[in-house]
Amino acid sequence: MKTPPLPLLSTIALASPLALNLFVPAMPDAAQALGTDISTIQLTFTAYLLTLAIGQLLAGPLADFYGRRPVVISGLLLHSVGSVMALLASDVSWLIAGRVLQAAGGSTAMSLARTIVIDVYGRDGASAKMGYMVMSVAIAQSIAPTLGGFLALWYGWQSSFVIPVLLALLVAGLAWRLLPETCQQRTPELRVGRVLGQYRQLLGSTEYLGYAFSTTWIAAAFYLFVGSAPYLVVQNLGGNSAEFGSWFMAVSLAFMAGSFLSTRLASRFSIDQVVLIGNSLSLLGGLVLFLAVSINWLSLAALFLPMAVVTFGRGLSQPNAQSAAIACATGNAGTASGLMGCIQLVCGSALAQLTPVLMAHGLAYLMLCLALAPALAMVSHGIAIRQRHHANRTDAASQRQTTATASNSR
Repeated sequence: MKTPPLPLLSTIALASPLALNLFVPAMPDAAQALGTDISTIQLTFTAYLLTLAIGQLLAGPLADFYGRRPVVISGLLLHSVGSVMALLASDVSWLIAGRVLQAAGGSTAMSLARTIVIDVYGRDGASAKMGYMVMSVAIAQSIAPTLGGFLALWYGWQSSFVIPVLLALLVAGLAWRLLPETCQQRTPELRVGRVLGQYRQLLGSTEYLGYAFSTTWIAAAFYLFVGSAPYLVVQNLGGNSAEFGSWFMAVSLAFMAGSFLSTRLASRFSIDQVVLIGNSLSLLGGLVLFLAVSINWLSLAALFLPMAVVTFGRGLSQPNAQSAAIACATGNAGTASGLMGCIQLVCGSALAQLTPVLMAHGLAYLMLCLALAPALAMVSHGIAIRQRHHANRTDAASQRQTTATASNSR
């Protein structure tokens, strides 16, 4: 099998997170320009996440049947169409529709970039490679809010959609030339019953769900933060979109550092050990952030620096938890990756839309939920470890019994 260039896979993976986060600092400006309220403009973020979830649920089976390459390229082209629609939107309805198309195309890139890594490198080899991909996403997240904040300040909120158009078209062209087909065992038919059967099988795997929810809860902490921080900076701390983008870089650079370190730790520690270290650090950062708000010590530094610790831990844990989850589904890696992305983003979109409600009840409630998310990630990871050890003991016992039976028969 021809190995696809890792930089290309990383660029494919970052296209959708870049588009998502470029617009975040411009949301208050867009709400004012389009004459709408925070809850309505929040739908541009929530609808994006929800469409990413549904899109990944569909992209997996399609890629297992048609192959990874055509689905990735088609998705990138659809992403560019949605970006153009959002760029030209004259009211909030068209803006939301453009964001939905953006996410529908971007979902294939996010899901299948992970799947291709598993295709090529397997469960153990993929954890280090996945770290580089997560690091590329972290780079996008560090650049996007800063760049988006200054673009909104200088050229208006619509300018946030120019880069996604150009990037999606460029990456689609590179994928056409450089991306080989990596699916070696395609599903023989694409039927709803068969696809639902694959999902039922995954949903019945405690180990898969444990790893999938571990990465989901850690991501939930990030979604709670990114859905509230732009308004906190502008309304509570008297800042603007550019200041949000500049401070947010600390959060994303920490994510990038954690992702890079996870690639170094992959050769020295087990997948589960790195996930545990990462989740523990995220919990520590969440508790510090909750404490800062509880004692009314809210400032730009008190808001962003503890969150940087949360995302540093996420950078350590997420690549390893994702590769472990996808590897649970032998022969259906695309489906497993899509379902995991769906679970993560459904939870993220629900929390993003819930964020204004939590903020209305008080920042302490919001930060308490943020701190609870890493704790739930640790519980989910513990369930996955226990199930994996149980399965290994069962397999070992079965193998011993088979060996004993064969010896007796001789």
